[in-house]
Amino acid sequence: PLVVSIPREQGHIVLDMAMYEVCKGKIGERISESLHKSVKYAVVTGASSGIGWHISKELAVKGYSLVAVSNQAEQLNNLKSELEEVYQIDVQTLECDLSESVAAESVFDFCQQKELQVEVLVNNAGMFVYGEVVGADKEKVRSILQVHMNTPVMLCRFFGELMAKNHMGYILNVSSISAVMPYPTISLYGPTKTFLRKFTRALRTELKETGVNVLCLLPGATATSLYNTKNINLPLAMRLGIMKKPEVVAKAGVKALFKRRGECIPGLLNKFVMRIMPLIPNILIGFIYRKTKK
Repeated sequence: PLVVSIPREQGHIVLDMAMYEVCKGKIGERISESLHKSVKYAVVTGASSGIGWHISKELAVKGYSLVAVSNQAEQLNNLKSELEEVYQIDVQTLECDLSESVAAESVFDFCQQKELQVEVLVNNAGMFVYGEVVGADKEKVRSILQVHMNTPVMLCRFFGELMAKNHMGYILNVSSISAVMPYPTISLYGPTKTFLRKFTRALRTELKETGVNVLCLLPGATATSLYNTKNINLPLAMRLGIMKKPEVVAKAGVKALFKRRGECIPGLLNKFVMRIMPLIPNILIGFIYRKTKK
């Protein structure tokens, strides 16, 4: 028998080795489960590249473990390897097509099944459709509406409810300065980003008393895969402030989120654009569009 000394008036408790191993295993499981539940997670959609990748890194710096969501499995695995090695956090990856109608439920169920304590939600995933609505690919139209509006709203619905109950949480929705540009040829991109901005503002008001902060990040042109960089002089564009690096945008957004701000527009030029663009009359926009079509 193995004698295990436990302070007690009756003396020692005698356990055989088998019982000791069982007790040790159960205690270890409980400690592991307790530690697992104490880890705070951030869900980041579109985490495999661009702004989402760098937002993930900024959150890792703050000690958050991650649920990285994207439809790009290889890039997700690269992100997982880098962040786990550098920051000693846990990165759960979920390959998911966010243009599917059940995408939000899939992400939420994934976190619930693994009993992850989600404290931060980042709706970053986006896509770009250029051209007139009439004649646009029907599947692309459905996809951009789902990715920019339906999926983010439902993710806010699911995770926002849990955050409100806990009186703690952070939600970051990535819109765009094109939210103030209802212009032809970006007639799907701009207005869906407008919706996300307005929705975020309303949600912030609803959740303010619960202790949950909701931020809308409105970046301008950013050096990501969203743009065809072959036709852009990136170094010149960034020197002029026309285009920003994704890491700069991500850092500004995460900083504003934890300062409990409502909106973040990185860059002085972008702030100016957000103010001046709504003043351009529609008649002038229509005239320019007709001229450029010819």
